[in-house]
Amino acid sequence: MIIPSALLAQHAGVRGLVRDKLTGLPMRYVSIALYRTGDSSLVNGTITDSTGKFELGRLKAGDFYLTVQFVGYRQKTIPSFVLSESRNTDLGDITIIPDQRMLDELKVSGKKVENYNKIDKQVYEAGQFEAAKGGSALDVLKNLPSVSVNGEGRIMMRGSTGFLVLINGKPVLTDAQSALSQLPANAVADIELITAPSAKYDPDGKSGIINIITKKGAADGLTFVANVQGGLPSTTDYGNLKKPVRFGGDAAFNYKKGKWNIAAGADYTRNDVEGYRVGDVYTINSTKGYTTHFPSEGERSFDKYNYAGRVSIGFTPDAGNAFSLGFSTSKKFQARLADIFYKNTKTRTGADTPFQKSPYYNSNLQTKEGTFTLGSLDYTHTFTNRSTLSASVLYEWDNLYGDTKNRNLKNAKPGADTIQYVFNPYKKPIHGYRAKLDYALPIGKGKLESGYQFRYDTEDGEFGYQVTPAPVPPDPERFAGTVQSKNQINAAYSQYSGQAGQLEYVGGLRYEYAARTVRLSYDPAPHHLYLSNLFPSASLLYTLGRGWKAKAGYSRRIQRTDNYQLNPIPEREHSETLEQGDPDLLPEFVDLWEAGIIKSFSLGSFFATLYHQDIKNPIQRVNSVYADTILNRVYTNAERARLTGIELETDIRITKWWDLYAGANIYQYKIRGDLKILDETFDVKNSDWVYAVNANTNFQLGPTWSIQGNVNYLSTRPTAQGKDSRFLSPNTSVKKTFMDGKIAVMLQWQNMDMGFLGSNEQRITTSGPDFYTTTNYIYETDVFMINISFNLNKLGSKVQLPKSEFGEKEF
Repeated sequence: MIIPSALLAQHAGVRGLVRDKLTGLPMRYVSIALYRTGDSSLVNGTITDSTGKFELGRLKAGDFYLTVQFVGYRQKTIPSFVLSESRNTDLGDITIIPDQRMLDELKVSGKKVENYNKIDKQVYEAGQFEAAKGGSALDVLKNLPSVSVNGEGRIMMRGSTGFLVLINGKPVLTDAQSALSQLPANAVADIELITAPSAKYDPDGKSGIINIITKKGAADGLTFVANVQGGLPSTTDYGNLKKPVRFGGDAAFNYKKGKWNIAAGADYTRNDVEGYRVGDVYTINSTKGYTTHFPSEGERSFDKYNYAGRVSIGFTPDAGNAFSLGFSTSKKFQARLADIFYKNTKTRTGADTPFQKSPYYNSNLQTKEGTFTLGSLDYTHTFTNRSTLSASVLYEWDNLYGDTKNRNLKNAKPGADTIQYVFNPYKKPIHGYRAKLDYALPIGKGKLESGYQFRYDTEDGEFGYQVTPAPVPPDPERFAGTVQSKNQINAAYSQYSGQAGQLEYVGGLRYEYAARTVRLSYDPAPHHLYLSNLFPSASLLYTLGRGWKAKAGYSRRIQRTDNYQLNPIPEREHSETLEQGDPDLLPEFVDLWEAGIIKSFSLGSFFATLYHQDIKNPIQRVNSVYADTILNRVYTNAERARLTGIELETDIRITKWWDLYAGANIYQYKIRGDLKILDETFDVKNSDWVYAVNANTNFQLGPTWSIQGNVNYLSTRPTAQGKDSRFLSPNTSVKKTFMDGKIAVMLQWQNMDMGFLGSNEQRITTSGPDFYTTTNYIYETDVFMINISFNLNKLGSKVQLPKSEFGEKEF
């Protein structure tokens, strides 16, 4: 106890309390700056806390003066005073006087910059998308020009489902839909679209990187935010077994004081979805000379909930060292019920009348559950030459499990005779960790960065298979078993970024050695894949003047396989489908190019970017005939694909009360080459133009009232064996604030349809030499939600909260 006290006593300190001279009330968030008297150099600074107090410590003895500043008040200077070692000087009450211009109620208003471009990315403020409030980060993301979301909730960036997700700059190597659906929209501050990533980033994700910046308190003191949301009764009856339940809430707080920064958050979301599907399938058995036709229709609904808790502790003992410790735990659950009526018929080739009819009822219940637990530790040291050394480690343990219950019954009546019952349980525990070391050195007007990273994860999957009555002959043993996968990656990079006149530039090179092993219970030979690759990157940004800029970039990327795609054990996903992967599936390699222009003007901004992706080994999920009434869905590689497009965006204030944001992405997708499906090889060649439009407009009806509308539209898209139809999702929200913005109440109208727009539905069609299938997925429309938010000291920039690194992609 004596030694630390003696060490602290060797430093001087100063404190005080700032008040409004007219009212005598303490003033919070007032800027305090301490200067050395001799040369007027800035020594330290802070702002007052919620009680108007401030304190500066660990100062050297000497002569100083202090300034006090706050918007709308006259600046005040405390004249020269002496600070002595082993002594804290109390300046007492400091009063500041409102400026006369403020007393005359001069009001200046302006529009905050909500979108802007940097050399390698576009940055968007999440708060401009009111319709996403109470939802997830996915609801924010789908409004951006590069991003589109289809009827299944699958996210695409520049037409591709492959991209890397970062949370506050930390990789989340998971399925984007799962990762982003667990992060509340209210916790998102900004979204960065990194379309031509540099060498310091992981090369994962063939279309680039999405970095989610979360909120934290901006100043010393306590910050607290809470939101609750509830859904009104459904407006449309789809004949589902039960009505959907929708409610949730989230809360976050941040306490910052001196060297410590503590942040925590928790959330719960229940978001059921009603739905319906109508399908039509036929298969051709040329050997026996007949066609099997099995149209279907029925319920397709989801029960979904997830909850999570996160905490982060930051400690900055001095200007040269910073520590951050994070912990996260979460649970996710989804149950998909598909109660479908099938009308099976068989017709001989050349005949018009079926020779066999066998209608039946299929009840298919698929449940997925997962618990995700992880911790991270980060350390950064800043040297006297302004170079930095950063180290971080992350460990994750996930427990994923679930099952599919597939019942074929003679009819839908209670107690109906069972034709067949298939039960597929599974469990997939995952362990993984990541370690990184980075060094950055300022050189001239630029910076040299280098680093090393090690990644490792394992998954031990057990997959069961039970069928009643047992088939004769019995099914192959490979319908059940174990799959063990292991991934190990060593990576090193170096890059230099700088500026020469009006030109900003960054260039670098990354090397990776990756090893993948898949072991199957029924195959004594392990499936190995070893990869040694270079990933170069370069970006340029040139300022032309008068608000114009030009940019160009190149990046080599990789889209790695996940364990689900590698699992060859078939699962009875539906009555009409089996799904399985390929343990020898290859990753995709992508050369990504882009060039664009940016224009900033007084009322907003505009940019246009041309881009091109050359994709080797594109991964496809394709169909083949397994049996007369069963299709086999398999993951496989095609030979080549190309994607060329243009991205447009404008953000403009039309009037002082009307803002408009609109973005569009137009591209041509081509896929060609041999496509291997199990033991057969087919030639594939398909191409088409695709466009996506996202628009958002806001009307400020008064100081406390606003209306916002947005629309997301995705056109028809080509696939390896067919096409997906267009997808439309319009939304509107009305917002009212109280108590100077501390409380906000919002009514949201989601997936507006009104009986004629055809919103929130999508048809998926595929075909081959011996089959044709088309299914229209109809999801719930005209959903009304009420969201209530409470803010105590508004949240500002990012906070280090860990996010799942390995497990959610397998969910």
